[in-house]
Amino acid sequence: MDLTFETASFYYRYMGIIENYPGEFAALLTAVFWTVTALAFESASHRIGSVAVNILRLLIGMAFLSIYTLISRGFVLPLDASYENWIWLSLSGLIGFVFGDLFLFKSYTIIGSRFSMLIMTLVPPITALFSFIILGERLTLLNYLGMTLTFSGIAMAVLSRKGKNEKLSLKLAPRGVLYALGGAAGQALGLVLSKFGMDDYDPFAATQIRIIAGIFGFAILITVLKRWSNVSIAVSDRKGMFLTGLGAFFGPFLGVSFSLISVKYTEAGIASTIMALVPVFIIIPAVILYKQKVTFAEIAGSVLSVGGVALFFI
Repeated sequence: MDLTFETASFYYRYMGIIENYPGEFAALLTAVFWTVTALAFESASHRIGSVAVNILRLLIGMAFLSIYTLISRGFVLPLDASYENWIWLSLSGLIGFVFGDLFLFKSYTIIGSRFSMLIMTLVPPITALFSFIILGERLTLLNYLGMTLTFSGIAMAVLSRKGKNEKLSLKLAPRGVLYALGGAAGQALGLVLSKFGMDDYDPFAATQIRIIAGIFGFAILITVLKRWSNVSIAVSDRKGMFLTGLGAFFGPFLGVSFSLISVKYTEAGIASTIMALVPVFIIIPAVILYKQKVTFAEIAGSVLSVGGVALFFI
C-alpha cells in the first residue's frame, strides 16, 4: 500500500469536506472558540474578579475589533453609523455586555463554566420570547417542543449533581443558577435589540458600538462600587491578564467573526445548533484539566438540551 498516496487521498477528502461545508465547519470552530472563552474567563474571574474581567476583556476585544475593521472597512471606529444604530446598539450593549455578562461571569465563580454554559442554552427560547414581544415573531409547536427538550436537558444535567445525603450539590447554589439565568436573559434581550438596531449595518462595526456602550456602562458601575483599585491590581496580575486576553481573543473577536461566517454559508438553524455544542465540548477540558467527574446524566442532559435548541431553530 502506498502510504503517501493514502495520506494525500485522506487530506484531499478532508479538505473537500471543509470546502463543501464551510458554514458548518465555521460553526464548529465557533463552538470550540466559545469553549475556550468560557474556561479562560472562569479562571480569570477567580483570580482578578468578574467586574475587572468584564471591563478589561471589553477593552481588549475592542482593540482586536478595531484592528480588524481598520483592515476590512478602513474605519478604526464606527463613525459611519446612523443615529438609530447608535441608540439601539448602545442599549443592546448595556443590557447584553454589562448586565447579562456580569451575571454570567458571576455565575462562573459559583457554579462553574460547565453548568453556566449549559443554562445559557436557554438563550434561544428566551430570545424567541423577546422577539415575539419586540419584533412580533411567533413561535410554532416545534419551537415549544424544542424549549421543552432544552429545559428537560438542563434539569437532567443539573439535578444529576445530587449527592447521596444531600438534595443538591453546594456547587450548584441557587444563587449561581439565578445569576446564569440573568445572564441568559441579558444576552437574549441584547441580541434582539442588536438585530433591531443593526439593520443592514456592518456586524463587526455594530459590535464595536455595543462594546463602547459596555465599556461606559462598566466604567460607571466600577466608579459607583469604588472598584477601580481592584481593576488596577488586576492589570498587574500577569496570569489574570493573559487569561482575560485569551478569552477576549477567542470570544468577542474570533467567536463573533466565525459565527457570522457560519450563518453566511449555511442555514442559521444548522449554525446555531452546532454553536450550541459548547456545554458538551466544555465537558472534555473539565475532565482533563479540573479532574471533574462527569455522569451519564450530565452527558445525556447536554445532548438533550442541544437537541432542543436544534428543534427550536428548524
